[in-house]
Amino acid sequence: MDEIKLTNAQQHYKKMTQTPVAKLVITLGIPTTISMLITNIYNMVDTYFVGTLGESPQGSIGVLLTLQAIIQAFAFMLGHGSGTYVSKELADKNHVQANKYVSTAFFVGGGIGLIFSLLGLTFLTPLMRFLGSTETILPYAKQYGMWVLISCPFLICSLILNNNLRYEGKATYAMIGLVSGGLLNILLDYIFVKVVSLGVFGAGMATAISQIISFTILLVLYTKMAQSKISIKYITKNKLVYIHILKAGFPSFIRQGLNSISGGLLNRLAGHYGSQLGIADQTIDAMSIVNRISNLIMCVGMGIGQGLQPVASFNYEAKHYGRVKKGLVTTVAISFAFVFVLCVPVFFLAENIVYIFQKSQTVVELGTQALHYALIGLMFMPLYVPINMTYQSIRKSGVASFLSLLRSGMVFIPTLIIATSLCGVTGILFSQPLADAITGLINIPFFVHFLREKHNDEIQVATIE
Repeated sequence: MDEIKLTNAQQHYKKMTQTPVAKLVITLGIPTTISMLITNIYNMVDTYFVGTLGESPQGSIGVLLTLQAIIQAFAFMLGHGSGTYVSKELADKNHVQANKYVSTAFFVGGGIGLIFSLLGLTFLTPLMRFLGSTETILPYAKQYGMWVLISCPFLICSLILNNNLRYEGKATYAMIGLVSGGLLNILLDYIFVKVVSLGVFGAGMATAISQIISFTILLVLYTKMAQSKISIKYITKNKLVYIHILKAGFPSFIRQGLNSISGGLLNRLAGHYGSQLGIADQTIDAMSIVNRISNLIMCVGMGIGQGLQPVASFNYEAKHYGRVKKGLVTTVAISFAFVFVLCVPVFFLAENIVYIFQKSQTVVELGTQALHYALIGLMFMPLYVPINMTYQSIRKSGVASFLSLLRSGMVFIPTLIIATSLCGVTGILFSQPLADAITGLINIPFFVHFLREKHNDEIQVATIE
């Protein structure tokens, strides 16, 4: 058995350090992209089915996006933080230490999820108001939010498993777990909302059930396929392990955490300025729809970027720096090509696409205008996502954390406040795309610096075809 494990480890090392970089990034990125596509598609299915119930029910989906971003902030911090060091330890052929990182992150994540569930369910009404619910949206937000909170521990642990599988170069197995849950969610949405007529409550229940089953599948796959092992006995008391996980994962926490803060602020300002025109719920609905569509396109660039993460982490530790630089350039180019191909047709079909989700003329008009702006902003995503992920994966957490602060925080929040104070509801529509453009431009010097950086200890290895 030990000989088999050693052979697998040797094969993995050879694969990560000798496979052509472009091929490796695409091979690892495509399963992740598919996973994210399916996840976002079932989110859009939620939006569609709940949208058939009316404007206020659909507004609850936008509010719950913020709560889900908060939960995912902790999950990605633990998943990316542990995954980065699992990849590092596997490159150093230290499997016991890899076990400690993933086991510690897994059980800590489950504990955090349980605390979220208990506190969130106890203070459900004030939490939904804090996230931006209007009085008409609040009853529906509580129905959906209850299920999001119940499934919280399973979601966090699923994302930790998913990210560690990716960092081990087993993105296909990570994809199977997430895609299975996503497809099940689509089916259950149809049954619970359309057939059984359970409304928003049914949509939330469908999400919870699918996330629990997805977690179960991922756990089984991890147990059978991963090089690192999850067990209570590997939970460590070593403070350095916790510091490493939190430090490496902090950029992910910033990205997702700021998404929740900015999302809540966006909902509040949309409700405030929309109410002055009598279109508060419609404005929140429009932005909810546009965010779902934007996320669907973003997941392509994000998926390819996440394919780069294990390549960058493993090769940087193995001192193959040229492969890391080539991987970054390749990822930026591929991401831009995919995003461009997707954005162009959506731009011209924007009104028809928004109409699918909500038939209200006001929502369609606001959503179409916002989607046009959003698509322009998305063209800058291939600059800032891969660069940020690269710095995080090579454990330069200071730079990665600064870059993570930009899009949804240091740039977006001031942009949103200034834009809405000057332009009202119109400012709500274009503030995020403007922040995307500024963030992309700020990332360019970091991109150039990384490519020009010299390393004297680089190891050269022949490429296998």
